[in-house]
Amino acid sequence: MKSTLFIQLKPGKDAPVKRFHPWVFSGAIAKQSPNLQDGDWVSVFSSRDEFLGTGHYHNGSIAVKIISFQEIESKSTFWEKRIQNAWDLRSLLPLEKTNAFRLIHGEGDGCPGLIMDLYKDVLVFQAHTIGMHRDRDEIVEAIKQVLGKKIKAIYDKSRETLPTEYAQNCTNGYVFGEVAVPYTVKENGISFSINWITGQKTGFFIDQRENRALLAKYAKGKSVLNTFCYSGGFSLYALEAGAASVISLDASAKAIDLVNANIELNKMKDLQHEAIVGETLPYLKANEDEFDIIVLDPPAFAKSMNAKHKALQGYQKINELALKKIKKNGLLFTYSCSQVITRDLFYNMLVAAGIAVGREIQVIHQMTQSPDHPINLFHPESNYLKGFVLKVL
Repeated sequence: MKSTLFIQLKPGKDAPVKRFHPWVFSGAIAKQSPNLQDGDWVSVFSSRDEFLGTGHYHNGSIAVKIISFQEIESKSTFWEKRIQNAWDLRSLLPLEKTNAFRLIHGEGDGCPGLIMDLYKDVLVFQAHTIGMHRDRDEIVEAIKQVLGKKIKAIYDKSRETLPTEYAQNCTNGYVFGEVAVPYTVKENGISFSINWITGQKTGFFIDQRENRALLAKYAKGKSVLNTFCYSGGFSLYALEAGAASVISLDASAKAIDLVNANIELNKMKDLQHEAIVGETLPYLKANEDEFDIIVLDPPAFAKSMNAKHKALQGYQKINELALKKIKKNGLLFTYSCSQVITRDLFYNMLVAAGIAVGREIQVIHQMTQSPDHPINLFHPESNYLKGFVLKVL
């Protein structure tokens, strides 16, 4: 179906779309259908009336997020194919002893503005655009067609991620089935208690799965400080691997409650673990202890280009403090999930932090998000998670 609503681009502004970048910026538009509403499906054309793609319209800087670069026969068929392609990819991934993973990763799966995480047999749906939320019912039907009895329930948690005015008329809740929370899932054989109703994001940070497993390879017999720990993912992997001691630190008391619940769930109460409610920066300043391994996995310091400079200063300050607290030949696992902080910017920030600290440092691993968060080759912005393992001499 070619939408009767349209966007036509200015001469010379079609190059990014022809290179399959899915965003059309408002400044590239020459003319458009009158009275377009946020979330409308629109066809995008070049100045020479060439069909370029179909997507969701939004009255903002990013005016269209393209869903398909080919004409769509019908919405229901289209969504079934998209969900099937995503499921086929996850079926290929090495997810042994794991039943929690991302099924739809926005632009990475050709679905800009849509996140869906699967927790065993419950799917958490999170729309970040009005268009995706308006298409929710058709997407839910497509999920039921593709996954069938593999899905027990679907929970819509979009209110927090939608534009404020639109979100006022939205409520979170089950759109198919219903289950009680918290819900227990497995990640690489480790149990986690998930609550998508009250938890952050969709309930868990699945994107760090492979990086947590990497930490486990170094943790045996080591002292570990896991900052910004949320539900304690890195901590549990370290304890499972035989760490000598682990401290889990988070500013949220609710997060620390989650850590303790997961420690009990995995029968780790007798291991050397301490969960502390506290801010990372003051803790690193005040605490004189040194650690073999420190994990820095903060929330996004920069959510817009305007905040980039201040964010880099924040990243440098916290990394400097961590580098000072690492024992000789110890490791720093450090991350940024800020989309506007590129890998090069993050690396250069670490160089500045290392110079300020005056210690010899080696990069031994470079990390990204787990493969169920695929990166669209033509949309580098979907490569949002940057990580480095630094050996501090």
